[in-house]
Amino acid sequence: MFENLMKFSPDEGGGDPTPENCTHDCGSCPSGGSCGSFDPKSLLEEINKLSKVGKVIAVVSGKGGVGKTLVTSMMAVNMNRRGHSVGIMDADVTGPSIPKAFGVIAKAEGTEDGIFPLLTSTGIETISINNLLENDTDPVLWRGPIIAGLVKQFWTDVVWGDIEYLFVDMPPGTGDVPLTVFQSIPVDGIIIVTSPQDLVSMVVSKAIKMAEMMDVPVLGIVENYSYFKCPECGTEHAIFGPSKVEDVAAQFGLDVLAKLPIDPKLAALCDRGMIEAFDGDWLDEAAAKLEK
Repeated sequence: MFENLMKFSPDEGGGDPTPENCTHDCGSCPSGGSCGSFDPKSLLEEINKLSKVGKVIAVVSGKGGVGKTLVTSMMAVNMNRRGHSVGIMDADVTGPSIPKAFGVIAKAEGTEDGIFPLLTSTGIETISINNLLENDTDPVLWRGPIIAGLVKQFWTDVVWGDIEYLFVDMPPGTGDVPLTVFQSIPVDGIIIVTSPQDLVSMVVSKAIKMAEMMDVPVLGIVENYSYFKCPECGTEHAIFGPSKVEDVAAQFGLDVLAKLPIDPKLAALCDRGMIEAFDGDWLDEAAAKLEK
Protein backbone atom coordinates (compact mmCIF):
# COMPACT_ATOMS: atom_id res chain seq x y z
CA MET A 1 0.00 0.00 0.00
CA PHE A 2 2.83 2.37 0.84
CA GLU A 3 5.01 1.75 -2.22
CA ASN A 4 4.52 5.24 -3.62
CA LEU A 5 5.16 6.85 -0.25
CA MET A 6 8.23 4.92 0.79
CA LYS A 7 10.07 4.19 -2.48
CA PHE A 8 12.22 7.32 -2.49
CA SER A 9 15.93 7.25 -1.75
CA PRO A 10 18.30 9.98 -0.55
CA ASP A 11 19.91 10.12 -3.99
CA GLU A 12 16.72 11.04 -5.77
CA GLY A 13 15.60 14.59 -6.33
CA GLY A 14 16.41 15.59 -9.87
CA GLY A 15 17.84 18.80 -11.21
CA ASP A 16 16.19 22.16 -11.64
CA PRO A 17 13.63 22.27 -14.47
CA THR A 18 14.37 24.36 -17.53
CA PRO A 19 11.75 26.15 -19.67
CA GLU A 20 11.94 23.24 -22.09
CA ASN A 21 11.21 20.53 -19.55
CA CYS A 22 9.18 22.40 -16.92
CA THR A 23 7.10 19.99 -14.84
CA HIS A 24 5.14 22.76 -13.13
CA ASP A 25 6.59 21.55 -9.84
CA CYS A 26 7.66 24.99 -8.62
CA GLY A 27 8.96 23.57 -5.37
CA SER A 28 12.07 22.31 -7.18
CA CYS A 29 12.50 25.31 -9.48
CA PRO A 30 15.01 28.13 -8.85
CA SER A 31 12.37 30.57 -10.05
CA GLY A 32 10.26 29.47 -7.10
CA GLY A 33 6.93 29.93 -8.87
CA SER A 34 7.72 33.46 -10.00
CA CYS A 35 8.02 32.77 -13.72
CA GLY A 36 5.53 34.20 -16.16
CA SER A 37 3.68 30.91 -16.58
CA PHE A 38 2.96 30.55 -12.87
CA ASP A 39 -0.69 29.95 -12.04
CA PRO A 40 -1.23 28.81 -8.41
CA LYS A 41 -4.69 27.39 -8.99
CA SER A 42 -3.48 25.21 -11.87
CA LEU A 43 -1.31 23.26 -9.42
CA LEU A 44 -4.05 22.29 -6.94
CA GLU A 45 -4.23 18.55 -6.31
CA GLU A 46 -7.48 16.60 -6.06
CA ILE A 47 -8.29 15.39 -2.58
CA ASN A 48 -8.82 11.67 -2.01
CA LYS A 49 -12.18 10.67 -3.51
CA LEU A 50 -13.51 9.46 -0.15
CA SER A 51 -12.52 12.62 1.71
CA LYS A 52 -14.44 15.79 2.40
CA VAL A 53 -12.55 18.59 4.12
CA GLY A 54 -14.19 21.88 5.05
CA LYS A 55 -11.45 24.38 5.94
CA VAL A 56 -7.69 23.91 5.69
CA ILE A 57 -5.67 25.95 8.20
CA ALA A 58 -1.87 25.96 7.99
CA VAL A 59 0.21 26.81 11.06
CA VAL A 60 3.49 28.42 9.99
CA SER A 61 6.49 30.38 11.19
CA GLY A 62 9.55 31.96 9.67
CA LYS A 63 11.91 30.03 11.94
CA GLY A 64 12.04 26.81 13.91
CA GLY A 65 11.53 26.22 17.60
CA VAL A 66 8.74 28.71 18.20
CA GLY A 67 5.99 26.18 18.94
CA LYS A 68 4.11 25.46 15.71
CA THR A 69 3.31 21.90 16.77
CA LEU A 70 2.07 23.07 20.17
CA VAL A 71 -0.22 25.66 18.59
CA THR A 72 -1.40 23.20 15.91
CA SER A 73 -2.18 20.59 18.55
CA MET A 74 -3.96 22.97 20.91
CA MET A 75 -5.99 24.53 18.09
CA ALA A 76 -7.10 21.09 16.93
CA VAL A 77 -8.03 20.08 20.49
CA ASN A 78 -9.87 23.35 21.00
CA MET A 79 -11.95 22.97 17.84
CA ASN A 80 -12.66 19.35 18.70
CA ARG A 81 -13.88 20.40 22.15
CA ARG A 82 -16.21 22.87 20.47
CA GLY A 83 -17.92 20.01 18.66
CA HIS A 84 -16.14 20.11 15.29
CA SER A 85 -14.64 17.18 13.40
CA VAL A 86 -10.90 17.80 13.09
CA GLY A 87 -7.81 16.40 11.39
CA ILE A 88 -4.09 17.17 11.52
CA MET A 89 -1.63 16.74 8.66
CA ASP A 90 1.95 16.68 9.95
CA ALA A 91 3.79 18.33 7.05
CA ASP A 92 7.03 18.72 9.02
CA VAL A 93 8.43 15.54 7.52
CA THR A 94 11.99 15.84 8.82
CA GLY A 95 10.87 16.86 12.32
CA PRO A 96 7.50 15.18 12.93
CA SER A 97 6.08 15.82 16.39
CA ILE A 98 2.31 15.37 16.14
CA PRO A 99 2.28 11.62 16.98
CA LYS A 100 4.37 12.26 20.09
CA ALA A 101 2.16 15.11 21.30
CA PHE A 102 -0.98 12.97 20.98
CA GLY A 103 0.50 9.63 22.01
CA VAL A 104 -0.29 8.04 18.64
CA ILE A 105 2.16 5.16 18.22
CA ALA A 106 0.26 2.91 15.78
CA LYS A 107 1.26 2.58 12.15
CA ALA A 108 -1.05 3.66 9.35
CA GLU A 109 -2.88 1.07 7.31
CA GLY A 110 -4.65 1.30 4.00
CA THR A 111 -6.55 -0.34 1.21
CA GLU A 112 -6.93 0.33 -2.49
CA ASP A 113 -9.02 3.36 -1.48
CA GLY A 114 -6.12 5.02 0.29
CA ILE A 115 -4.34 5.38 3.61
CA PHE A 116 -6.35 5.75 6.80
CA PRO A 117 -5.40 8.41 9.34
CA LEU A 118 -4.77 7.48 12.96
CA LEU A 119 -7.27 8.58 15.60
CA THR A 120 -6.26 10.25 18.85
CA SER A 121 -7.97 9.44 22.13
CA THR A 122 -10.63 12.11 21.50
CA GLY A 123 -11.17 11.26 17.83
CA ILE A 124 -8.89 13.72 16.02
CA GLU A 125 -7.62 12.28 12.73
CA THR A 126 -3.85 12.49 12.22
CA ILE A 127 -1.24 11.47 9.68
CA SER A 128 2.53 11.83 9.95
CA ILE A 129 5.65 10.29 8.44
CA ASN A 130 6.21 8.62 11.81
CA ASN A 131 3.01 6.65 11.22
CA LEU A 132 4.71 5.16 8.13
CA LEU A 133 8.31 4.63 9.24
CA GLU A 134 9.28 1.33 10.81
CA ASN A 135 10.96 3.14 13.70
CA ASP A 136 10.01 6.59 14.98
CA THR A 137 13.67 7.55 15.31
CA ASP A 138 14.60 6.72 11.70
CA PRO A 139 15.80 9.91 9.95
CA VAL A 140 14.22 11.04 6.69
CA LEU A 141 17.15 11.51 4.32
CA TRP A 142 15.23 12.80 1.32
CA ARG A 143 15.71 15.80 -0.90
CA GLY A 144 13.24 18.68 -0.73
CA PRO A 145 11.14 17.79 -3.81
CA ILE A 146 10.69 14.22 -2.55
CA ILE A 147 9.51 15.45 0.83
CA ALA A 148 7.16 17.87 -0.91
CA GLY A 149 5.78 14.97 -2.96
CA LEU A 150 5.00 13.04 0.21
CA VAL A 151 3.07 16.00 1.61
CA LYS A 152 0.99 16.08 -1.58
CA GLN A 153 0.16 12.42 -1.00
CA PHE A 154 -1.02 13.25 2.50
CA TRP A 155 -3.75 15.20 0.66
CA THR A 156 -4.41 12.94 -2.33
CA ASP A 157 -3.98 9.48 -0.79
CA VAL A 158 -5.19 9.81 2.80
CA VAL A 159 -8.86 9.01 3.44
CA TRP A 160 -9.75 11.95 5.66
CA GLY A 161 -13.43 11.17 5.62
CA ASP A 162 -15.72 14.10 6.45
CA ILE A 163 -13.95 16.68 8.63
CA GLU A 164 -14.68 20.36 9.18
CA TYR A 165 -11.15 21.56 9.92
CA LEU A 166 -7.82 20.19 8.74
CA PHE A 167 -4.80 21.74 10.46
CA VAL A 168 -1.44 21.50 8.69
CA ASP A 169 1.61 21.56 10.95
CA MET A 170 4.17 23.15 8.61
CA PRO A 171 7.97 23.01 8.69
CA PRO A 172 9.71 26.32 9.40
CA GLY A 173 10.69 28.77 6.70
CA THR A 174 9.56 29.33 3.13
CA GLY A 175 11.10 26.36 1.32
CA ASP A 176 9.86 23.42 -0.74
CA VAL A 177 7.21 22.08 1.60
CA PRO A 178 5.44 25.36 2.46
CA LEU A 179 5.47 26.28 -1.23
CA THR A 180 4.06 22.87 -2.17
CA VAL A 181 1.32 23.08 0.47
CA PHE A 182 0.21 26.53 -0.69
CA GLN A 183 0.26 25.46 -4.35
CA SER A 184 -1.18 21.96 -4.06
CA ILE A 185 -3.72 22.22 -1.24
CA PRO A 186 -6.58 24.75 -1.07
CA VAL A 187 -5.42 26.47 2.13
CA ASP A 188 -8.13 28.75 3.53
CA GLY A 189 -5.89 30.64 5.94
CA ILE A 190 -2.71 30.55 7.97
CA ILE A 191 -1.87 31.15 11.61
CA ILE A 192 1.63 32.54 12.18
CA VAL A 193 3.46 31.51 15.36
CA THR A 194 6.15 33.80 16.78
CA SER A 195 8.21 34.41 19.90
CA PRO A 196 9.03 37.71 21.64
CA GLN A 197 12.60 38.24 20.35
CA ASP A 198 13.55 41.23 18.18
CA LEU A 199 14.30 39.09 15.13
CA VAL A 200 10.65 37.99 15.03
CA SER A 201 9.60 41.00 12.96
CA MET A 202 11.89 39.96 10.14
CA VAL A 203 10.95 36.27 10.06
CA VAL A 204 7.24 37.01 10.44
CA SER A 205 7.52 39.41 7.53
CA LYS A 206 8.85 36.60 5.36
CA ALA A 207 5.94 34.33 6.26
CA ILE A 208 3.39 37.08 5.65
CA LYS A 209 4.89 38.05 2.30
CA MET A 210 4.91 34.43 1.19
CA ALA A 211 1.23 34.12 2.09
CA GLU A 212 0.48 37.29 0.11
CA MET A 213 2.37 35.96 -2.92
CA MET A 214 0.39 32.71 -2.72
CA ASP A 215 -2.90 34.58 -2.18
CA VAL A 216 -3.57 32.89 1.18
CA PRO A 217 -5.22 34.93 3.97
CA VAL A 218 -3.35 35.40 7.25
CA LEU A 219 -5.81 34.81 10.10
CA GLY A 220 -3.55 36.28 12.77
CA ILE A 221 -0.49 35.83 14.94
CA VAL A 222 0.05 33.69 18.03
CA GLU A 223 2.96 34.63 20.28
CA ASN A 224 4.44 31.68 22.15
CA TYR A 225 6.80 31.95 25.16
CA SER A 226 5.13 35.30 25.81
CA TYR A 227 5.48 35.28 29.61
CA PHE A 228 5.89 33.11 32.67
CA LYS A 229 3.22 33.36 35.34
CA CYS A 230 4.51 32.80 38.84
CA PRO A 231 2.44 30.01 40.44
CA GLU A 232 2.89 31.59 43.89
CA CYS A 233 1.97 35.26 43.37
CA GLY A 234 0.47 35.28 39.88
CA THR A 235 2.91 37.91 38.57
CA GLU A 236 3.71 37.65 34.85
CA HIS A 237 7.40 37.82 33.90
CA ALA A 238 8.60 38.48 30.33
CA ILE A 239 11.43 35.95 30.33
CA PHE A 240 12.43 36.67 26.70
CA GLY A 241 11.91 40.41 26.95
CA PRO A 242 8.94 42.66 26.22
CA SER A 243 6.44 41.42 23.67
CA LYS A 244 6.80 42.78 20.14
CA VAL A 245 3.75 41.04 18.71
CA GLU A 246 1.38 44.01 18.85
CA ASP A 247 3.82 46.16 16.89
CA VAL A 248 4.35 43.45 14.28
CA ALA A 249 0.61 42.81 13.99
CA ALA A 250 -0.11 46.53 13.61
CA GLN A 251 2.55 46.83 10.92
CA PHE A 252 0.73 44.32 8.75
CA GLY A 253 -2.84 45.01 9.89
CA LEU A 254 -3.22 41.60 11.55
CA ASP A 255 -4.92 40.36 14.72
CA VAL A 256 -3.06 39.01 17.73
CA LEU A 257 -4.92 35.76 18.28
CA ALA A 258 -3.21 34.69 21.50
CA LYS A 259 -0.24 35.01 23.81
CA LEU A 260 0.82 31.64 25.15
CA PRO A 261 2.73 31.42 28.43
CA ILE A 262 5.84 29.45 29.23
CA ASP A 263 4.08 26.64 31.05
CA PRO A 264 5.96 23.49 32.12
CA LYS A 265 2.63 21.67 32.31
CA LEU A 266 2.10 22.08 28.56
CA ALA A 267 5.56 20.71 27.83
CA ALA A 268 4.94 17.77 30.16
CA LEU A 269 1.63 16.96 28.44
CA CYS A 270 3.30 16.92 25.03
CA ASP A 271 6.11 14.70 26.29
CA ARG A 272 3.56 12.26 27.72
CA GLY A 273 1.38 12.27 24.59
CA MET A 274 -1.48 13.89 26.49
CA ILE A 275 -1.87 17.33 24.90
CA GLU A 276 -5.61 16.67 24.66
CA ALA A 277 -5.75 17.10 28.45
CA PHE A 278 -4.47 20.69 28.48
CA ASP A 279 -6.42 23.21 30.54
CA GLY A 280 -6.46 26.82 29.34
CA ASP A 281 -8.47 29.31 27.32
CA TRP A 282 -5.56 31.05 25.55
CA LEU A 283 -6.69 30.02 22.07
CA ASP A 284 -10.43 30.52 22.49
CA GLU A 285 -10.36 33.78 20.52
CA ALA A 286 -8.53 32.06 17.65
CA ALA A 287 -11.08 29.23 17.67
CA ALA A 288 -13.96 31.69 17.61
CA LYS A 289 -12.41 33.44 14.63
CA LEU A 290 -12.16 30.15 12.74
CA GLU A 291 -15.82 29.44 13.41
CA LYS A 292 -16.74 32.77 11.85
